[in-house]
Amino acid sequence: MKIQIQKFQKFLVPIIIILIALAVAQGLYYAKNGGGMRAISKDKAAEKAVNYINANFMESGTKAELKSVEESNGVYKIQLSIGSNSYTSYITRDGKIIFPEGMELPEEIVAAGSETQDIPKKDKSVVQLFVMSFCPYGNQAEELMMPVVDLLKDKADIKLHYVIYENYQGGGTDYCMSSGKYCSMHGIQEVHQDVRELCVQKYQGDKFWNFVKQINASCTAQNVDTCWEGVASKTGIDVNKIKTCQANEATTLLKSEVELNTKYGISGSPQLIINDIEFNGNRSAEAFKTAICSGFNTAPSECSTSLGTDSGTTPSGGCQ
Repeated sequence: MKIQIQKFQKFLVPIIIILIALAVAQGLYYAKNGGGMRAISKDKAAEKAVNYINANFMESGTKAELKSVEESNGVYKIQLSIGSNSYTSYITRDGKIIFPEGMELPEEIVAAGSETQDIPKKDKSVVQLFVMSFCPYGNQAEELMMPVVDLLKDKADIKLHYVIYENYQGGGTDYCMSSGKYCSMHGIQEVHQDVRELCVQKYQGDKFWNFVKQINASCTAQNVDTCWEGVASKTGIDVNKIKTCQANEATTLLKSEVELNTKYGISGSPQLIINDIEFNGNRSAEAFKTAICSGFNTAPSECSTSLGTDSGTTPSGGCQ
C-alpha cells in the first residue's frame, strides 16, 4: 500500500503552482468560451478524475475509490480513499483539468478579495441569475437580488433565468415536459412555474419580482400548479395572460433557457452571470450590488448606496 500512496503523492505538485494554474486555466476558459465553461455533471467529472488517477498512478491490484463529490468554489471537490488514507482533489467543472490538492485561504484574505472580481465593463451591466424556482439556495439568491433590483431599477438589466435539464430521472412526466427534453430537479410543477415566471417577466415585468417573492413565501414545488393563481391575483398579475403564454410559448421559452444554460455552462442553482462572466464572490445584497456596479463603464450614483454590512457566505451551496 505504501508504494501506490507514495506514487500518488508525487502527483501532488506544490500548492502555489496549483492555485496559479487554476486561476490561469479559468481565465483561459472564460476567454475561449465566451464567459463560462461548459460544465459536465459532478458525478461525471469525478468519474473522469478517479479513472485518470487509477490508470496513471495506482499499482496493479490497488485503486483510488471515490467517497464523495460536491461543487465547491467554482470547481468539483472530490474525496478519495486509497487504502486507509483519504485525499481531497479537485477538477474543473468542464472535467478538463484536475488538481490533486488544494488549500483554503485564510478568511481575512478571502474577505479582502471576495468582491473585487474583474467584471468586464459595459455601458449597462447585464445580469442573469440562474435558479430553479424551488431551489432553496436559488430562492435565497433571489431574495438577496431584490434590493439590488429596487436600487438600480432600469440602470442595470437584471433578469432571472432557469436551470433546465434534459432526461432528468429518466425523462418521465414526473420531472419533464416534451418527452424528457425540459426537466427540473424538483418535479414537473417546478418546470411549469419556471415557464410562468418567464411569462410574467416577459409581459408584466414591473410586477415580476414581487410575484416571485410571494410565490417563494406561499407555494411549494408540490402545490404551485394550484397555488400560483391566488398569488398572481394578489400581486396584480393578469392570470389569463400568463395562462395563454404558458399554453402557447412554453416550448419557445424553455428552448431559449436551454441555449443560455449551454452558453454559460450552467449546472446548478444559483449561478450568477454578470456581463458574460460568472460571479464567484459572496452571496449578499451588498456583494451582488458591488459586482454589478463594477460592470458599468460609468457607475450610476445609486451604486454609492450601501445595502448592508453582511458580507455573505462562500457560494458553495446549491441545487444540482
